[in-house]
Amino acid sequence: MAVKKRKGGRPRKVVDVEAAPVAKKKGGRPRKTAVAEEMPVPIAKKRGGRPRKNAIAADMPVPIAKKRGGRPKKSAGGRAAKAVVSFKKPPKIELGDIYTKMNFGGKNEEIVTRKKFSVVKAREILRDEVIAVIGYGVQGPAQALNLRDNGFKNVIIGQSKQFKRDWDRAVKDGWVPGVTLFDIEEACEKGTIIQMLVSDAAARKVWPVVKKRLTPGKALYFSHGFSIVYNKQTKVIPPEYVDVIMVAPKGSGTSVRRNFLDGVGINSSYAVHQNATRNATARCLALGIGLGSGYLFPTTFEKEVYSDLTGERGVLMGALAGIMEAQYDVLRKNGHSPSEAFNETVEELTQSLIRLVDENGMDWMYSNCSATAQHGALKWRPKFKKATLPVFNALYKSVKAGQETKEVLRDCGKPNYQDLLGAKLAELGNSEMWQAGKAVRELRPSDKVREITKDTKGISGRSKN
Repeated sequence: MAVKKRKGGRPRKVVDVEAAPVAKKKGGRPRKTAVAEEMPVPIAKKRGGRPRKNAIAADMPVPIAKKRGGRPKKSAGGRAAKAVVSFKKPPKIELGDIYTKMNFGGKNEEIVTRKKFSVVKAREILRDEVIAVIGYGVQGPAQALNLRDNGFKNVIIGQSKQFKRDWDRAVKDGWVPGVTLFDIEEACEKGTIIQMLVSDAAARKVWPVVKKRLTPGKALYFSHGFSIVYNKQTKVIPPEYVDVIMVAPKGSGTSVRRNFLDGVGINSSYAVHQNATRNATARCLALGIGLGSGYLFPTTFEKEVYSDLTGERGVLMGALAGIMEAQYDVLRKNGHSPSEAFNETVEELTQSLIRLVDENGMDWMYSNCSATAQHGALKWRPKFKKATLPVFNALYKSVKAGQETKEVLRDCGKPNYQDLLGAKLAELGNSEMWQAGKAVRELRPSDKVREITKDTKGISGRSKN
């Protein structure tokens, strides 16, 4: 049916006609407002064949308009138009019922466990993938070895030979140069899943090398949200045709490996930032299960990096070390020996109390301490909370504003960073407090481990919560 026209032949503004041909001006050029339903609209062009700014063809990739000389024209917002990259997507992987609802402090969450998402299932999902672990520093060795030990056959390492210590460590761990151990460029070429496990500062430097080798359908994997969330600082902006996923183990690489070997695993958060293939979640969870996660809980890249940076600078490392030093200094100032000060500050915590917290919670640890200890701890707990809360608020604000990441990239990216780090750690390790700790650890007994059975007396504690 023809397009309705006014007198004079011009098309009406609203056209609701099936398969209506595009109304044209004299000379055959399409009118701007005449649109036919169910029919691709050809790109309107100026004389000379260049596309008009606002002419868009339905269901059809739009070529990038270019200036003379081949540079892309900018849109009204000032950004260059993006090229359209199409690729054949693989069949969608159906995961089925893999989630378990759990109550965490009164709030229900959906998590993923090995009971519903087995290692066998994970291997099946990743059977045709080549997992390229980039960086053999902290997380790299643990995740790569755990995957290999869990039966994932196509795991390779990408490591710069410039860092000889890490390269030699990879060789010592059984990765074979030219077979399963390559430089970063070649590993990225071979990998279909590229695990960016270099340091955050190093990620910014190697990103151009990695990006060139991200072909459509590959997956880019992180264990930290740093590079993606703070991309204005890192310049890490993945192309739209790759999956961008994250599994973030809640522990150091050493703990990830040790817990795996102990059979207990370590909990991890997971997130999907970009789902180009429709299988990003399946790939992400399969990797999380494969590396030995105890269970996986959902997050976002943003939430992960905010909580992680706060935790590391707070209770997990910075605050812990600072509070220990403060108490040790007070005890020493008041005449207590280094041995006594260290035992009352560190040794009792690490060898006794924190183990009870780990086993059954803070209240259970309190229940299994003396009445005097319980009373004093309950009195002073709110005082310490009140004193430290402003510090934690300031910390979180600094993290969210990007100040912490700015300093990380500035300092950790320096050529002499390892020397600077070594000097600071030496200052810490050579302090009286930690030299005292070294002597205390040397005095720990190393008797033969006694077997503990259900009949062993005196280990159950006062009560279970």
